Amino acid sequence: MQSKGHKILLVDDEPDILEFMEYNLKKENFDVYKAGNGKEAIRLAKKENPDLIILDIMMPEMDGIETCRQLRDLPEFKNTLIAFLTARNEDYSQIAGFDVGADDYITKPIKPRVLTSRINALFRRYKEEEKIDKGKITNIGNLQIDRDQYLIYQDGEKIVLPRKEFELLSLLTSKPGKVFTRDEILEKVWGSDIVVGDRTIDVHVRKLREKLGEECIKTVKGIGYKYDF
Repeated sequence: MQSKGHKILLVDDEPDILEFMEYNLKKENFDVYKAGNGKEAIRLAKKENPDLIILDIMMPEMDGIETCRQLRDLPEFKNTLIAFLTARNEDYSQIAGFDVGADDYITKPIKPRVLTSRINALFRRYKEEEKIDKGKITNIGNLQIDRDQYLIYQDGEKIVLPRKEFELLSLLTSKPGKVFTRDEILEKVWGSDIVVGDRTIDVHVRKLREKLGEECIKTVKGIGYKYDF
C-alpha cells in the first residue's frame, strides 16, 4: 500500500497499546515509529522528523508533559502536531498538556476508527491553517506578525510562539478591538473536530500575556477576549 506521506511517532510505555495503535495506523497507510519513553521519543523525533507525535502522559524516565515541553523548546518542533493519548481525563491534566503546547488530547480507551478520525482531523486542520494568510505580514501597534514564518516581532524583538498561541494571537489581531466569543475562538483556532476543555483558551491567553504583556489581550467578562493596542 502507498503511504499517505505522514509520519507518526507513537510514544507509550505499554507495548500492547503501541502495537494496537501501530497496527491500526498502518492500515490507514501512515508511516509509524514507536518509542517507549520520553527520552527515546526525543531522540527518534530528531532522527525521523515526524508530522505528528502522540504522547502518553504517565511514562518512565520522562513523562509526556516534560517530553512535550522539551520538544517545543526545539525550533524544529515548534509547529509539529503533538497530541496526548492517556487514561487520565482530569481537568488539570488537560490544562497541563495544553500549557506546554499540545494540539489535542485523546482519552483512553479509544476505538480504532475514532483514533484514525481524530488524527485525520488534526492533519486536515493543519492543512487548512497553512492556507490561511500564507505569506502575509501584518503590523499591529508594536507587533509585526509574520504568518508565513509563524513569528512575532515586538518592538523589533523576535518572539517564537507555539503554533496554537500564534493562531490565537493571529485571530485576535485580525480585527483589533473586536470581541471574539469563546465559541468563535475554539472553532477558528482548534476546530469543531477537536474537543478541548473549557480552560484551554484561558491557558493560551495567560501564556501570551506572559510573553507580550498583560495589557495586550483584554478579557470581556462572560463573552470572550479582544486585542487592544
